[in-house]
Amino acid sequence: MRIVVVGGVAGGMSAAARARRLDERAEIILLERGDHVSFAGCGLPYYVGGEISEQESLLVQTPEKLRAALNLDVRTGHDVVGLDAAAKELTVRTEAGESHLAYDALVLSPGAQALRPSIPGLDSPRVHLLRTVPDAVALRERTSAGARRAVVLGAGFIGIEAAEALAQQGLETTVVELAPHVLPALDSEQAWPVDEELRRLGITVQAGTAAMEIVPGTGSDTVLLSDGVRLQADVVVLAVGVRPDTEVFERAGVACERGGIVVDEHGRTSLPDVWAVGDATVSTDPVTGIRRPVALAGPANRAGRLVADHILRPRTARPIPRPSGTAVVRVGGLTAAMTGANRAALDASGVGYRTLHLHPNQHAGYFPGAAQIHLSVHIGADDGLLLGAQAVGADGVDKRIDVLATAIRTGMTVADLIDLDLAYSPPYGQAKDAINLTGMLGANVLDGTLALWDARDLEAVRSSALVLDVRTDAEVATGMLPEALHVPHTELRGRLDEVRAAAAGRPVRVMCASGVRSAIAHRVLTQEGFDSASLSGGMLTLRAVLAERAADVLAMNEPQHV
Repeated sequence: MRIVVVGGVAGGMSAAARARRLDERAEIILLERGDHVSFAGCGLPYYVGGEISEQESLLVQTPEKLRAALNLDVRTGHDVVGLDAAAKELTVRTEAGESHLAYDALVLSPGAQALRPSIPGLDSPRVHLLRTVPDAVALRERTSAGARRAVVLGAGFIGIEAAEALAQQGLETTVVELAPHVLPALDSEQAWPVDEELRRLGITVQAGTAAMEIVPGTGSDTVLLSDGVRLQADVVVLAVGVRPDTEVFERAGVACERGGIVVDEHGRTSLPDVWAVGDATVSTDPVTGIRRPVALAGPANRAGRLVADHILRPRTARPIPRPSGTAVVRVGGLTAAMTGANRAALDASGVGYRTLHLHPNQHAGYFPGAAQIHLSVHIGADDGLLLGAQAVGADGVDKRIDVLATAIRTGMTVADLIDLDLAYSPPYGQAKDAINLTGMLGANVLDGTLALWDARDLEAVRSSALVLDVRTDAEVATGMLPEALHVPHTELRGRLDEVRAAAAGRPVRVMCASGVRSAIAHRVLTQEGFDSASLSGGMLTLRAVLAERAADVLAMNEPQHV
């Protein structure tokens, strides 16, 4: 049996290696367009920044090693330019010309290619991609050759990592993003701490704008933005996104949807004996049902293994799970991570949901180094089903998102999180871990013990309700809503008449720093007959939602007393 795999790296390489482990007699040929069949694509920015010092460290496997260990016939510099499904034959182009290669089973893993928007000047030699090892080498050489200013177009994962890498090399770096905030996959309140961290690193953020033209110059290029800003650049990194690299196969009759290859639960395409995996395939979101490619290494690796299972052991092969898009990125001293659906996807799909915000410490507060995790969790509006989660913080973020990714995969509700038995010791967590606290908060919301109001509804709340700030005097001195009534939560029970008079029949919307004390105040008010709700995530979330507007909205005035 001859199995031909088109494209290496994550999905293709995983399929080829698994196929060999299942069948020692199969002929397995892997065709790779580039020079490297198995490299650390996710490590490229860290090579540019100097954290990975040697280029060889990026090469996970070589053709020679793969032949010796797995008896794989790996052919680099082989570009597949045609597919004849009826003849079960590929057309392959090399430096020597074109040839034909027959197959019994074909696995397509062509990956994705960088989006290249229609921007005049994009062909400037100062414009770089960051998709391959040669890309990373060229970019690092450019930074070492005297470049002083860099512009990164796109503030997704690769763009952010590239911007940090260039800043680490001493370049004056600006990142440009068309969306309203960096890391568009994050909800806005989670993106704001990332934005602040980028600025702390000395990186300029230009969000809500786009590059319109790159004007080549003798000493540097000029990047013209849609808002009129002009940026001088010795280096420009294009990282505005990717699209499936499927043109050859779509032309040959492989069914595609918005450029992505349509596959079934075992990776089979519309053509017989042809499977596909990785960034080039379309996946169905397990939460929203939205169909889209998922350009992540983890799902590609796992799908490659399962496709090989289906080719060689079809009766026992497990289906490929629908990826929930779990991802993590380091930004300076912060980690940002996400899993499941974000707010935009939920809104687009029409799924009813509520959002929980909380800011627990990553480990015991009395143990040195305690730091908050800014956590938001989307749950089903009625049933509390876990739909998505995001977190940003200095430590412990990846652990909590991984737990939540597992919970989403198994179909847990938010209340189920209360009962998870998680590892605890003061250096590592709390007796009530952030995950358990999420469950407790969600259960309180679902059963009516706690009512929440959202920072995004601030203007509606200000116009129709009394805002009650239950923080301390020292806290409100750092900024508060000017019209809010200030009553520290420890004084609330003795000052209910003041609150009633100030409310004058209006609802009371309570706030504190993170949502803990306001929840206590809410229970007091509710049992005294008030129409009350607690601000989800407190002032920390409100400031993140307001972002740059916080200084204008939150006054340093003396708090209002009745």
